[in-house]
Amino acid sequence: MDIQKSIELLAPAGDMERLEAAVRFGADAVYLGAEQFGMRAASAKFDFDTLKQGTAHAHAQGVKVYLTCNTLPHNAEMESLPDFLRNAAQAGIDALIISDIGVLTMAKHYLPDMEIHISTQAGIVNYAAANAYYQMGAKRVVLARELSLEEIARLREKTPPELDIEAFVHGAMCVSFSGRCLLSSYLTGRDANRGECAQPCRWGYHLMEEKRPGLYFPVFEDEKGTYILNAKDLCMIEHIDKLAAAGIKSFKIEGRAKSSYYVSVVTNAYRMAIDAYLQDPAHFQPQPWLSEEVRKVSHRQYSTGFFFGRPEQGQYYENGGYIRSFDIVAVVEGYRDGRLLCRQRNKFCTGDRVEILEPGKKPQEIWVPALYDGEGNPIEAASHAMMELEIPCTQPFAAGSIIRREIIES
Repeated sequence: MDIQKSIELLAPAGDMERLEAAVRFGADAVYLGAEQFGMRAASAKFDFDTLKQGTAHAHAQGVKVYLTCNTLPHNAEMESLPDFLRNAAQAGIDALIISDIGVLTMAKHYLPDMEIHISTQAGIVNYAAANAYYQMGAKRVVLARELSLEEIARLREKTPPELDIEAFVHGAMCVSFSGRCLLSSYLTGRDANRGECAQPCRWGYHLMEEKRPGLYFPVFEDEKGTYILNAKDLCMIEHIDKLAAAGIKSFKIEGRAKSSYYVSVVTNAYRMAIDAYLQDPAHFQPQPWLSEEVRKVSHRQYSTGFFFGRPEQGQYYENGGYIRSFDIVAVVEGYRDGRLLCRQRNKFCTGDRVEILEPGKKPQEIWVPALYDGEGNPIEAASHAMMELEIPCTQPFAAGSIIRREIIES
């Protein structure tokens, strides 16, 4: 197998805006959910009409679309599955992401020609399981997140080359095994295995062990308790070469519930890192600014997950919040007569220094010498949500480019 030609960058698409962002900033494929059977029920923004539109938009740019069908449905839900499958096929999707064997069987019955990807929810950690799913008709397996690169390489050696290997390389991780968790169901009545997780693992807790004398857990970080259940985020942008060498075909970014800004920035960073690897696989070394890029989105403390073995304190740090150093302030819509035509996202002012991130390029810093509203009137600040505005600029930037500003702590 030619490893270089096998790499796919797979980005999340929580709605049409995020799908367009993923496509614009370099994804080879996107994954998304409809209104049923997806693991992100709260962010399932695609009905079958918008799914058809989104798929057509992606296909026009040469980008594939994978639809999640990876919950663990109960008996009553199975009755609506055939229509769901037929509608998905009519929308033109390229593959279904499935975890339940019953759903897999029905998908093969109703859509015998549809490509099937086995979800990370299936918990595949060995080549025997991967081979079994391949024999049942799967084209791809999305591996459990608890595997090391060495284990993945071994699995790749022991499976048919026609079976694609996909793995998460960036984004939020779950304290439970590959997302199989009952904590949300116990505490809130919202079943994580049916796409309704309330993420109680991100909450603060006081934990006491009373039957193990002499064994102490560092749980009392402050008066608010600890976040010992709260997993760090995954980031493998500095290890593209190692991921490829292990035989991973599809590099998956987590984040269907994240913003279009997040999708744009992270997709762009990984696109450029992968391209740098493909240009010179033997000497891959990501430029420092690429590592900085993924820290300019809202994120938790980063780790490399299980890729290099069992993480040390991988599920433990000071709080349950996010690290955020930049805010998106506007999106470029065009360029005319020496001015950027933009749409506001957050407040910024004349005199601010901002960065502009254009697809496929390193961000550029500019100074905002003046601001004008949509009618050309000078203004001191862009303070109204989604307002049209103009910024004098000596060079054009592509439509869809992101304008962001560093958050200065007062």
